[in-house]
Amino acid sequence: MSIYPGEPAMKKSLIALAVLAASGAAMAQSSVTLYGVADAGVGKVKSGGSDSSKKNEFLSGSTMNNGNSRLGVRGTEDLGGGLKAGFNFETGIDLDDGSATNSAFWARQANIWLGGNWGTVKLGRQFTPSYLTTSTFELTGTANYSVLANTYNYAGIGSRANSAFAYVTPNMGGFSAAVAYVTKTDLAASKAAYDLGLMYNNGPIAVGVSANKFSTSKTNYQAGAKYSFGNFAIAGSYTQASNTSKAVRRGFGLGASAGFGAFSLTADVTRDTKNEWTGKKYTNGVVEAKYALSKRTFVYGAFLRLDKTNNYGIGVRHNF
Repeated sequence: MSIYPGEPAMKKSLIALAVLAASGAAMAQSSVTLYGVADAGVGKVKSGGSDSSKKNEFLSGSTMNNGNSRLGVRGTEDLGGGLKAGFNFETGIDLDDGSATNSAFWARQANIWLGGNWGTVKLGRQFTPSYLTTSTFELTGTANYSVLANTYNYAGIGSRANSAFAYVTPNMGGFSAAVAYVTKTDLAASKAAYDLGLMYNNGPIAVGVSANKFSTSKTNYQAGAKYSFGNFAIAGSYTQASNTSKAVRRGFGLGASAGFGAFSLTADVTRDTKNEWTGKKYTNGVVEAKYALSKRTFVYGAFLRLDKTNNYGIGVRHNF
């Protein structure tokens, strides 16, 4: 029995405070975030394959959407000593009927990583270094209707890779690099591939150079740069991309964008210098207009000329 009145209550209060403090410290060391994108519109897509239509229709996850609707969860844990661990799972959603857009539920991202002052090592399905490099200078923000991405497929390797081991350096005065070894990829008939990207993004100048190769392709590469001045930006690139049949598509891109308050306008063109994919050289182009309703929501309209097809769409995108 305590000789001090109120001591048991005091002890309980101290214990409660200690539990709350410990809980708060644990919460400060780890976090999980739910995020996503909702994007839908109306338009016409005639770029071929299953993504083809001949009249106006509801658009979700199509070539003429700004992006694909998605739901994702990512988390980080502070392991101490400057070391962190994390994960990212992300699935696509069709706003037409609410279904998942891929047969694999977490087809957009499914990876785990360890990182620190020395950089980040990531394992699993993730963005390719060639995609990360392209996003450094591409003017539409790698929108679905990006003419550079649709013409050359991110230097032939695509935007994501399965079974990838990747290392990304820390940002050093604007310089960074990413390298990935892909042990199994559907692009290469389950054969290994490598992908390397070098990036510089500091002030008005952004530059990216990437190279990749899978066993049934030739060496693919892309080099591009963007220069921003005031409300304007110009960008140029040169790409060689090959497919699993070792057929080569090669050419350059050139574009410009301008921003006027909440409104922005972008025009981007590619021109083949060699095209073994279709047997004919094409000049492709995209025009995009966007109006920001807030920091997270904007409306857009785009017209894409792709390999002799005309595609257009208008829509709204909300990030959360």
